[in-house]
Amino acid sequence: MLSIQDLTYRVEGRPLLQGASLTVNAGEHVGLIGRNGSGKSTLLKLIAGELQPDGGNIQLAGANRVGRLRQEAPAGPDSLLDTVLAADTERTSLLAEAETATDPHRIAEIHARLNDIDAHAAPARAARILAGLGFDEAAQRRACAEFSGGWRMRVALAALLFSQPDVLLLDEPTNHLDLEAGIWLEGYLKTWPGTILLVSHDRTLLNSAVGKICHLEQRKLTLYQGGYDTFERTRRERLERQRALAEQQEAERKRIQAFVDRFRAKANKARQAQSRLKMLARMQPIAPVIEDKSIHFNFPQPEQLPPPLVAMDGASVGYAADTPVLRNLNQRIDQDDRIALLGRNGNGKTTFARLLADRLAPMGGKITKPPKLRIGYFSQDQAEELDLQATPLDHMAKALPNAQPTTLRSHLGRFGFGEDKAEVEVGKLSGGEKARLLFALMTRDAPQMLILDEPTNHLDIEARQALVEALNAYEGAVILVTHDPHLLELVADRLWLVADGMVRTWDGDLTDYRRYLLDQRREAKADARDKGKADGDQTLSKKDRRRQAAENRAATAHLRKRAKDAERDVERLNARKAELEAKLADPSLYDGPAEKAQSLQMDLARVGDELAKAEDAWLEAQEALEGAD
Repeated sequence: MLSIQDLTYRVEGRPLLQGASLTVNAGEHVGLIGRNGSGKSTLLKLIAGELQPDGGNIQLAGANRVGRLRQEAPAGPDSLLDTVLAADTERTSLLAEAETATDPHRIAEIHARLNDIDAHAAPARAARILAGLGFDEAAQRRACAEFSGGWRMRVALAALLFSQPDVLLLDEPTNHLDLEAGIWLEGYLKTWPGTILLVSHDRTLLNSAVGKICHLEQRKLTLYQGGYDTFERTRRERLERQRALAEQQEAERKRIQAFVDRFRAKANKARQAQSRLKMLARMQPIAPVIEDKSIHFNFPQPEQLPPPLVAMDGASVGYAADTPVLRNLNQRIDQDDRIALLGRNGNGKTTFARLLADRLAPMGGKITKPPKLRIGYFSQDQAEELDLQATPLDHMAKALPNAQPTTLRSHLGRFGFGEDKAEVEVGKLSGGEKARLLFALMTRDAPQMLILDEPTNHLDIEARQALVEALNAYEGAVILVTHDPHLLELVADRLWLVADGMVRTWDGDLTDYRRYLLDQRREAKADARDKGKADGDQTLSKKDRRRQAAENRAATAHLRKRAKDAERDVERLNARKAELEAKLADPSLYDGPAEKAQSLQMDLARVGDELAKAEDAWLEAQEALEGAD
């Protein structure tokens, strides 16, 4: 379907893409990755026809409609639901024509086409997409203009998904989503029937929603089979092989050259020397491995304080004097805590983070903190407060007016700002570099607690991994609000759910939370279905209702069987795991041969891997069943 041949594109004379080629077949889901600034978004614009290449060509065979998620958020007086419905231009045009058409033949054609595109079900489908992205029924009836830019970008994504293009071009679709909406989108894209080219730094999404990875590096495109983890392993193995072959070739080249140098002047060896020279000339050089400079940064280690760092006793917080957003807060935070906040956007996660960071005062109750406690607070909004004409060194000098220049440069160096970047104007820095500057500013006095509210929005995959390593090496408390499941799973060891005006401990892991969200969506759908049935019962005959129910059961029979089989596998493996754990807990086991205990431990590890896969299969089956309801 998509064929890119020898593509070249230049920006101000500098080649961003040069001789790049790629083939994507119809129905394939491909993740497009690469360092920030490597040209991923530009490539999507070239495919969409918004930019013209300087060389090569792009062909879209059999693709009538190409949809790209743009950065312009919809606005205006139309409701969210009407805005999404308008994205189906054919349906909108046919409905408008149906109101004015007078020719009986044309009226019949219009209604036949509306029936073919399932136009009567469009409002329900649009509402489901909006609900998945976090808009309840009341919000869907409100005007776009009433929402912030981030929420309107969700509407833009909903409209794009609703329009069902043949080729779906997505550029960082999870940037404006919370974890809950991101989980929904992940499940939705898995079952997308068309072709997808997805730019994302979310490795969880790249592991689940795509079947291939296209790596944009050194202005070329290289396609890998599998998700992101498979790509990472395959690429590492390929680079190691390439490096080894290059080293072997260089050793062989040196050996041949040494023979030539030694025997070229000797008459009886001159012919052999000339032969070796020809061998050198014919030897095709193996390109050396050229890798982008790795990103590393670290947070300064804080002095230890006596616990707890924070103790709340019946605290409440909000913005209006008589309307708390969160109430009855009784949380405790120690210096070794790693806590992630779960909950939909608007439930109060950022409000809670601001309370901890002393950006909001409590409305009631009591909060106790040590007097020497220092807190580092990161928020994406802070990037807007940076002086675009000032340099990172200027910002650090302003934050630490009494510090020596060497101290300022040393601290900036912790976050990847060497001499080449420390004196560049902030306005010329990338989004990821600005985020790293904020990390440097928030940790200038070695705080005992870091509060990170969506720290990864402008970080590429390598920078996100550097953040994981830096946080795991940091010896203070971490409070994390993120839509990146990978970061959450590798950093947090405690989960708190912010919902219904309260903050409470979540007893489970992220997989349990996914199930909880799935159950919530299923219950909401069941309620809506029951309401719809109640309304429909007034117009459908008893025979029609039986026929409709039978059709629904038949259509989802294979999905229900798949879900039931997966659930059986989970139950079987859980039972096997419990059996192995009981055997390993028996002290008498360790009086016998060590091989038996080792064998049981290996069995337990294998069962654990199988259980994780079975649980993923169960979740996918449930999501597919939910999507078909």
